[in-house]
Amino acid sequence: MDFVIEQPALARLVAAGDREFPVSATLRYTAADPLAVFLDFPPEAALDGSGVTWAFARSLLEQGLRTPAGRGDVRIWPYERTRTVLEFHSPQGLALLLFPTAALRRFLLRTHAVVAAGQEDVAAVVERGLDTLFGGV
Repeated sequence: MDFVIEQPALARLVAAGDREFPVSATLRYTAADPLAVFLDFPPEAALDGSGVTWAFARSLLEQGLRTPAGRGDVRIWPYERTRTVLEFHSPQGLALLLFPTAALRRFLLRTHAVVAAGQEDVAAVVERGLDTLFGGV
């Protein structure tokens, strides 16, 4: 059985001139893909008016709550005492969002209750990836 956790989160989008705008998002975790977390943004939060989903390693989120983490499209680091920055890079540009650290920690605790860190079934994830890549051959 695939167990899914969804948790609404209110972020602050940092714009030019250090202006901040509220953005709603949903943190999502599924036991079927235990190494990843997903961050879903509604259509009104995207430049092209369609919903956007970012996927990144659960371990990246966990590390980014303590210290700067990430090198590619997703970077995460603590900011002040109560917020965490998630920085997303895409061909369309960069988005810098501030999330309440407590909400991110609460989400991670909920994911660990479903699949503990280090207990992920990596073989099943690899098998599904290969099946998708090779079209079920």
